[in-house]
Amino acid sequence: MLELKPNCECCDRDLPPESTDARICTYECTFCADCVEDHLKGVCPNCGGNFAPRPIRPAHMLAKNPASTTRHHAPEGCGQGDAA
Repeated sequence: MLELKPNCECCDRDLPPESTDARICTYECTFCADCVEDHLKGVCPNCGGNFAPRPIRPAHMLAKNPASTTRHHAPEGCGQGDAA
C-alpha cells in the first residue's frame, strides 16, 4: 500500500491525500508537479526513475488506512540547488 507522504520533498509544499498535484516514483519519493517539471525535469533525484501521478485514496478508505504524517524534505536534491 502506498505511504501517501504529506509533502513535496523538494519545496515542502503540502500534498494532502486528495491532491492531484502529487507525483511519485517507483520508490514512492513524493514531489509536487511544479518541482517535477521545473526543477527535476521529470527525473527522481533519489533513484533516477520517472514520475507518475500519485493515486488518490478514496476518503472512506483513509479512516482505515490513513496517509503518513512523516514529512520528507531534502531541498539539496532538487536539481541545481534551486528549490522553490
